Amino acid sequence: MEAYLLDYLPILIFLGIAIGLAAVIVLASLVVARQKPTPEKLSAYECGFDPFEDARGRFDVRFYLVAILFIIFDLEIAFLFPWAVSLGNVGLYGFWSMMFFLAVLTVGFIYEWKKGALEWE
Repeated sequence: MEAYLLDYLPILIFLGIAIGLAAVIVLASLVVARQKPTPEKLSAYECGFDPFEDARGRFDVRFYLVAILFIIFDLEIAFLFPWAVSLGNVGLYGFWSMMFFLAVLTVGFIYEWKKGALEWE
């Protein structure tokens, strides 16, 4: 049992060094850097105006549709890279399986497009 636990010793050492180094870097930035908050530093980030209502407000459903489309096509790319690398090994069945997968995604995309889900008014 002791020999089994000794196999995990390098991982524990690595975690200890990583946590210690992170703590040292954070503390060093607090000590070395000037801590003078200005109104510009405390202003709303990137949006250009202060928040004017609750963050839990309703969004238009088109935002969610675009997000779902992004996830779908992002996953498509995640499947295409390994498939392209192993195309010589998967053979004709693997090729047509991917073509069917891409056809299903294309039909879904055309359906959303024809329904006007991607149109901004």
